[in-house]
Amino acid sequence: MSKLTLKTDGETEIIVTRRFAASPEEVFKAHTDPKLMQQWLLGPDGWTMPVCINDAGPGGKIRCEWTDGNGGDFYLTGEYIEVTPFSRIVHVERMHLPDPTPDNHVETTFQAEGGGTLMVMRMSLPDAEARKAMLATGMEQGMEASYERLEGML
Repeated sequence: MSKLTLKTDGETEIIVTRRFAASPEEVFKAHTDPKLMQQWLLGPDGWTMPVCINDAGPGGKIRCEWTDGNGGDFYLTGEYIEVTPFSRIVHVERMHLPDPTPDNHVETTFQAEGGGTLMVMRMSLPDAEARKAMLATGMEQGMEASYERLEGML
């Protein structure tokens, strides 16, 4: 049974919820340390992240590059707006597939809960069409695989 839930809200939002048997500090660090991100934020098996630039602070830049080794390369760029250590991250991101997608505004919170962490990620897309396109990429399965990998690391 999946520990991840994904639901939509209104016309443009996606809300992802996941519980971890680890502290908010550990889960937050895994979302901000580029060396850790390269180990778990890979989506389905067979993908790697050879490049991860992640300057987790207000105004800091994000660039993650993925490859499946068979020409399935894509990357993400973005900027941090707010970072409150161990509890909240707000950033903007865009996927390059190869053309950039519209900006996705993302707020992720990490809350202590029952000896672990409740992570809630709220993504706000510019319109219903952008949200539909994002959901059609198989993002839920990729996120589930990545978070299972992270759970094993923690």
